[in-house]
Amino acid sequence: MAFELEILMKLSIALFFGMFIGIDRQLKHKPLGLKTSMVICVASCLVTIVSIQSFQLFATPTYNAMDPMRLAAQIVSGVGFLGAGVILRRNNDVISGLTSAAMIWAASGLGIAVGAGFYFEALVAVVLLIVAVNFLPGVIKSVGPATLRERDVSVKIVMEPNFKMTELIKTIERKGQGLNENEKSDITIRDIKLRDLENGNQQIDLRISAPEKQYTTEIYYLIKKIDYVLTVDVEHL
Repeated sequence: MAFELEILMKLSIALFFGMFIGIDRQLKHKPLGLKTSMVICVASCLVTIVSIQSFQLFATPTYNAMDPMRLAAQIVSGVGFLGAGVILRRNNDVISGLTSAAMIWAASGLGIAVGAGFYFEALVAVVLLIVAVNFLPGVIKSVGPATLRERDVSVKIVMEPNFKMTELIKTIERKGQGLNENEKSDITIRDIKLRDLENGNQQIDLRISAPEKQYTTEIYYLIKKIDYVLTVDVEHL
Protein backbone atom coordinates (compact mmCIF):
# COMPACT_ATOMS: atom_id res chain seq x y z
CA MET A 1 0.00 0.00 0.00
CA ALA A 2 2.83 2.39 0.85
CA PHE A 3 4.48 1.63 -2.49
CA GLU A 4 1.30 2.49 -4.43
CA LEU A 5 0.96 5.75 -2.51
CA GLU A 6 4.56 6.64 -3.35
CA ILE A 7 3.93 6.02 -7.06
CA LEU A 8 0.75 8.10 -6.93
CA MET A 9 2.64 10.90 -5.20
CA LYS A 10 5.42 10.89 -7.80
CA LEU A 11 3.05 11.01 -10.76
CA SER A 12 0.92 13.69 -9.11
CA ILE A 13 3.96 15.84 -8.39
CA ALA A 14 5.06 15.43 -12.01
CA LEU A 15 1.60 16.54 -13.11
CA PHE A 16 1.74 19.73 -11.04
CA PHE A 17 5.30 20.50 -12.12
CA GLY A 18 4.23 20.17 -15.74
CA MET A 19 1.23 22.38 -14.99
CA PHE A 20 3.45 25.13 -13.63
CA ILE A 21 5.65 25.02 -16.74
CA GLY A 22 2.57 25.12 -18.95
CA ILE A 23 1.16 28.17 -17.15
CA ASP A 24 4.45 29.98 -17.63
CA ARG A 25 4.56 29.13 -21.36
CA GLN A 26 0.92 30.03 -21.94
CA LEU A 27 1.27 33.38 -20.20
CA LYS A 28 4.01 34.12 -22.73
CA HIS A 29 1.89 32.83 -25.64
CA LYS A 30 4.36 30.09 -26.55
CA PRO A 31 3.35 26.94 -28.48
CA LEU A 32 4.13 24.69 -25.50
CA GLY A 33 1.03 25.09 -23.33
CA LEU A 34 -0.66 23.52 -20.34
CA LYS A 35 -1.77 20.26 -21.91
CA THR A 36 1.52 19.48 -23.67
CA SER A 37 3.66 20.23 -20.62
CA MET A 38 1.58 18.09 -18.25
CA VAL A 39 1.45 15.16 -20.68
CA ILE A 40 5.21 15.18 -21.21
CA CYS A 41 5.99 15.50 -17.50
CA VAL A 42 3.66 12.70 -16.36
CA ALA A 43 4.80 10.35 -19.13
CA SER A 44 8.49 11.03 -18.39
CA CYS A 45 7.90 10.26 -14.71
CA LEU A 46 6.10 7.05 -15.61
CA VAL A 47 8.92 5.80 -17.85
CA THR A 48 11.48 6.61 -15.15
CA ILE A 49 9.52 4.66 -12.53
CA VAL A 50 9.23 1.70 -14.88
CA SER A 51 12.99 1.77 -15.57
CA ILE A 52 13.90 1.73 -11.88
CA GLN A 53 11.41 -0.95 -10.89
CA SER A 54 12.30 -3.14 -13.86
CA PHE A 55 15.94 -3.25 -12.83
CA GLN A 56 14.97 -4.22 -9.29
CA LEU A 57 12.65 -6.97 -10.50
CA PHE A 58 14.66 -8.50 -13.33
CA ALA A 59 18.32 -8.09 -12.29
CA THR A 60 19.97 -11.24 -10.90
CA PRO A 61 22.95 -11.70 -8.54
CA THR A 62 24.97 -13.29 -11.34
CA TYR A 63 24.11 -10.65 -13.94
CA ASN A 64 23.55 -7.36 -12.20
CA ALA A 65 24.56 -5.36 -15.26
CA MET A 66 21.50 -6.42 -17.24
CA ASP A 67 19.40 -3.64 -18.76
CA PRO A 68 15.79 -4.83 -19.22
CA MET A 69 14.77 -1.38 -20.49
CA ARG A 70 17.15 -1.22 -23.45
CA LEU A 71 14.43 -2.06 -25.96
CA ALA A 72 11.94 0.22 -24.24
CA ALA A 73 14.40 3.10 -24.57
CA GLN A 74 14.51 2.55 -28.32
CA ILE A 75 10.70 2.58 -28.46
CA VAL A 76 10.50 5.87 -26.59
CA SER A 77 12.99 7.57 -28.90
CA GLY A 78 11.63 5.99 -32.07
CA VAL A 79 8.02 6.97 -31.42
CA GLY A 80 9.11 10.61 -31.56
CA PHE A 81 9.05 10.33 -35.35
CA LEU A 82 5.33 9.52 -35.16
CA GLY A 83 4.74 12.55 -32.98
CA ALA A 84 6.60 14.75 -35.45
CA GLY A 85 4.13 13.69 -38.12
CA VAL A 86 1.20 15.40 -36.38
CA ILE A 87 3.01 18.70 -35.75
CA LEU A 88 2.05 21.23 -38.39
CA ARG A 89 3.52 24.61 -39.25
CA ARG A 90 0.99 26.84 -40.97
CA ASN A 91 1.64 29.65 -43.39
CA ASN A 92 1.26 32.18 -40.57
CA ASP A 93 4.10 30.49 -38.63
CA VAL A 94 1.68 29.02 -36.08
CA ILE A 95 2.57 25.57 -34.77
CA SER A 96 -0.22 23.11 -33.99
CA GLY A 97 -0.40 19.47 -32.97
CA LEU A 98 1.99 19.58 -30.02
CA THR A 99 -0.50 18.06 -27.59
CA SER A 100 -1.27 15.27 -30.04
CA ALA A 101 2.44 14.55 -30.45
CA ALA A 102 2.87 14.47 -26.67
CA MET A 103 -0.06 12.09 -26.31
CA ILE A 104 1.51 9.75 -28.87
CA TRP A 105 4.72 9.74 -26.87
CA ALA A 106 2.78 9.22 -23.62
CA ALA A 107 0.93 6.28 -25.15
CA SER A 108 4.27 4.57 -25.82
CA GLY A 109 5.18 5.04 -22.16
CA LEU A 110 1.89 3.49 -21.06
CA GLY A 111 2.48 0.52 -23.34
CA ILE A 112 5.93 -0.05 -21.90
CA ALA A 113 4.54 0.11 -18.36
CA VAL A 114 1.84 -2.45 -19.06
CA GLY A 115 4.31 -4.71 -20.87
CA ALA A 116 6.62 -4.67 -17.86
CA GLY A 117 3.73 -5.55 -15.56
CA PHE A 118 3.31 -2.16 -13.90
CA TYR A 119 -0.47 -2.07 -14.15
CA PHE A 120 -1.07 0.29 -11.22
CA GLU A 121 1.41 2.86 -12.51
CA ALA A 122 -0.11 2.74 -15.97
CA LEU A 123 -3.65 3.10 -14.57
CA VAL A 124 -2.70 6.15 -12.48
CA ALA A 125 -0.91 7.73 -15.44
CA VAL A 126 -3.94 7.22 -17.72
CA VAL A 127 -6.24 8.90 -15.22
CA LEU A 128 -3.86 11.82 -14.69
CA LEU A 129 -3.31 12.30 -18.43
CA ILE A 130 -7.07 12.42 -19.06
CA VAL A 131 -7.53 14.91 -16.23
CA ALA A 132 -4.59 16.99 -17.49
CA VAL A 133 -5.95 17.28 -21.02
CA ASN A 134 -9.69 17.59 -20.40
CA PHE A 135 -10.33 19.12 -16.97
CA LEU A 136 -7.38 20.93 -15.38
CA PRO A 137 -6.85 23.54 -18.16
CA GLY A 138 -10.45 24.74 -17.78
CA VAL A 139 -10.14 24.97 -13.99
CA ILE A 140 -6.84 26.86 -14.18
CA LYS A 141 -8.21 29.28 -16.75
CA SER A 142 -11.29 29.99 -14.62
CA VAL A 143 -9.31 30.91 -11.51
CA GLY A 144 -6.13 32.29 -13.09
CA PRO A 145 -5.30 35.69 -14.63
CA ALA A 146 -7.22 36.97 -17.65
CA THR A 147 -4.26 36.26 -19.94
CA LEU A 148 -4.96 32.53 -19.62
CA ARG A 149 -8.46 33.09 -21.04
CA GLU A 150 -7.20 34.69 -24.22
CA ARG A 151 -6.88 33.11 -27.65
CA ASP A 152 -4.76 34.04 -30.63
CA VAL A 153 -6.37 35.27 -33.85
CA SER A 154 -4.63 35.72 -37.19
CA VAL A 155 -5.77 38.76 -39.19
CA LYS A 156 -4.80 39.66 -42.75
CA ILE A 157 -5.78 43.16 -43.85
CA VAL A 158 -5.48 44.63 -47.34
CA MET A 159 -5.71 48.41 -47.38
CA GLU A 160 -5.26 51.27 -49.80
CA PRO A 161 -1.74 52.74 -50.13
CA ASN A 162 -2.42 55.80 -47.98
CA PHE A 163 0.58 55.55 -45.62
CA LYS A 164 -1.73 55.34 -42.57
CA MET A 165 -0.87 51.87 -41.32
CA THR A 166 0.14 53.21 -37.91
CA GLU A 167 -3.26 54.86 -37.53
CA LEU A 168 -4.89 51.57 -38.52
CA ILE A 169 -3.08 49.65 -35.79
CA LYS A 170 -3.93 52.27 -33.18
CA THR A 171 -7.58 52.17 -34.25
CA ILE A 172 -7.74 48.39 -33.88
CA GLU A 173 -6.32 48.55 -30.35
CA ARG A 174 -8.55 51.48 -29.38
CA LYS A 175 -11.80 50.08 -30.77
CA GLY A 176 -10.98 46.61 -29.45
CA GLN A 177 -11.25 47.78 -25.87
CA GLY A 178 -14.49 46.74 -24.23
CA LEU A 179 -15.85 44.65 -27.11
CA ASN A 180 -16.63 41.91 -24.60
CA GLU A 181 -18.19 43.30 -21.43
CA ASN A 182 -17.65 40.05 -19.53
CA GLU A 183 -13.86 40.16 -19.97
CA LYS A 184 -11.42 42.72 -18.66
CA SER A 185 -8.84 41.70 -21.26
CA ASP A 186 -8.81 43.72 -24.49
CA ILE A 187 -7.45 43.09 -27.94
CA THR A 188 -3.65 43.10 -27.93
CA ILE A 189 -1.49 43.03 -31.05
CA ARG A 190 1.34 40.50 -30.67
CA ASP A 191 3.03 40.31 -34.08
CA ILE A 192 2.97 42.52 -37.18
CA LYS A 193 4.11 41.77 -40.72
CA LEU A 194 3.88 44.38 -43.48
CA ARG A 195 4.30 43.97 -47.22
CA ASP A 196 3.42 45.67 -50.50
CA LEU A 197 1.20 43.96 -53.05
CA GLU A 198 1.75 43.99 -56.80
CA ASN A 199 -1.34 46.11 -57.43
CA GLY A 200 -0.01 48.89 -55.17
CA ASN A 201 -2.10 48.03 -52.10
CA GLN A 202 -0.59 47.13 -48.76
CA GLN A 203 -1.13 44.01 -46.66
CA ILE A 204 -0.81 43.82 -42.88
CA ASP A 205 -0.60 40.43 -41.18
CA LEU A 206 -1.41 40.58 -37.47
CA ARG A 207 -1.47 38.05 -34.65
CA ILE A 208 -3.69 39.42 -31.92
CA SER A 209 -4.83 38.16 -28.53
CA ALA A 210 -8.53 38.41 -27.72
CA PRO A 211 -10.79 37.03 -24.95
CA GLU A 212 -11.92 33.44 -25.60
CA LYS A 213 -15.60 34.42 -25.32
CA GLN A 214 -15.28 37.08 -27.98
CA TYR A 215 -16.72 36.07 -31.35
CA THR A 216 -14.38 36.09 -34.33
CA THR A 217 -17.09 37.89 -36.30
CA GLU A 218 -16.89 40.83 -33.88
CA ILE A 219 -13.20 41.25 -34.69
CA TYR A 220 -13.97 40.96 -38.40
CA TYR A 221 -16.62 43.69 -38.42
CA LEU A 222 -14.52 45.87 -36.12
CA ILE A 223 -11.69 45.97 -38.67
CA LYS A 224 -13.95 45.96 -41.74
CA LYS A 225 -15.50 49.29 -40.71
CA ILE A 226 -12.16 51.11 -40.53
CA ASP A 227 -11.47 53.56 -43.34
CA TYR A 228 -9.16 52.50 -46.20
CA VAL A 229 -9.56 48.79 -45.38
CA LEU A 230 -10.39 46.81 -48.53
CA THR A 231 -10.45 43.18 -47.39
CA VAL A 232 -10.17 41.37 -44.05
CA ASP A 233 -9.26 37.71 -43.43
CA VAL A 234 -9.66 36.51 -39.82
CA GLU A 235 -8.63 33.05 -38.60
CA HIS A 236 -8.98 31.62 -35.12
CA LEU A 237 -5.71 29.84 -34.28
